[in-house]
Amino acid sequence: MKKILVIPDSFKGTLSATQICEVYREEAKKLCPQCQVAAVPVADGGEGTVDCFIYALGTPKVEVEVTGPYGEPCKAYYTRQGDTAIMEMAMCAGLPQVEGRENPALTTTYGLGSLMVHALESGCTKILLGLGGSCTTDCGCGAAAALGVKFYNQAGEEFVPVGGTMAQVKHIDLSGVNPLLKNCQVVAMCDVDNPMYGPRGASYIFGPQKGADPAMVKELDAGLEHMAGVIFRDLGMDVSRMAGAGAAGAMGAGVVAFLGGELRPGIEAVLDTVGYDTLLEGADVVFTGEGRIDSQSLHGKVVSGVAQRAMAHGVPVVAVVGSIGEGIEEAYDLGVSAIFSINRKAEDFSVSRHHSRENLAATVENILRLWMTAGKE
Repeated sequence: MKKILVIPDSFKGTLSATQICEVYREEAKKLCPQCQVAAVPVADGGEGTVDCFIYALGTPKVEVEVTGPYGEPCKAYYTRQGDTAIMEMAMCAGLPQVEGRENPALTTTYGLGSLMVHALESGCTKILLGLGGSCTTDCGCGAAAALGVKFYNQAGEEFVPVGGTMAQVKHIDLSGVNPLLKNCQVVAMCDVDNPMYGPRGASYIFGPQKGADPAMVKELDAGLEHMAGVIFRDLGMDVSRMAGAGAAGAMGAGVVAFLGGELRPGIEAVLDTVGYDTLLEGADVVFTGEGRIDSQSLHGKVVSGVAQRAMAHGVPVVAVVGSIGEGIEEAYDLGVSAIFSINRKAEDFSVSRHHSRENLAATVENILRLWMTAGKE
């Protein structure tokens, strides 16, 4: 075996994608020290996304002080690869920052917009943005305001809308948007297809986990529906039913409507950015995985995205996962050669989660031993 490519998602609640990559490196070094190990940890766009790119690309951490979800000072950072800035919404508008004081009617994405301004003024002409782990439901109005978009109420007064005040927006003006944005491609990593509002929208599906009670869910949903109407009237765009419009408190809709950006499946954006097709050259095998694989994880997620491209290059893919659910047969048609669970004992997750690293290491060791025994060294 000359080259292994490792590109896993995290095992949520147990191991980060970076930790998983380190396990593979350690096991490969013990069993086939001459083997090259290329490791690319993957995150879902939420907390940890930027760190994964820094690990995979060796790019610098660009530190900036912005404002947090409630306007408080917040230290954030992004990374940069050439003219591309890679950042995550969770860095300055994330759930961890409001733990114990969640309120999506009051939180703002303004700090995220400030982070984008810093990247633009630093010469970046592309922004890759992770939409995940947000504590907001402001349709990205805060970020847009930081970038020069103006929102006016009935009295003609300019203000920065938050979740609870979106219904007060009467007019949107893009004329003062930061001119640097016009020459910048904004790509948001989005792995959900929820619309902007309604039963499957941002408020009803994601609001409760951000602290919204039933009454607030209705209020936020009504605000998003109102905002969709203003966007249609003033900007000539109907983003309300667009797949992914409801992502990250309807930030998906805001990226398209206010920033002229686009939404892309997260794994596709990641694979393009890290040069996955080039990394596949000369690889004997690709190892991927996630906490649980089932029928749902085979559509637009890490394992399916990794496997389909590898199949086009004729490289086998082994998925090493925490647990295996129903309906995984399709994985083999997508390019996965084999699937292994790291669970070595029949025990509850509450017990096994504390042994995830050693279980992963043992599983990887045995797969590598089998591979080498089969004469593929």
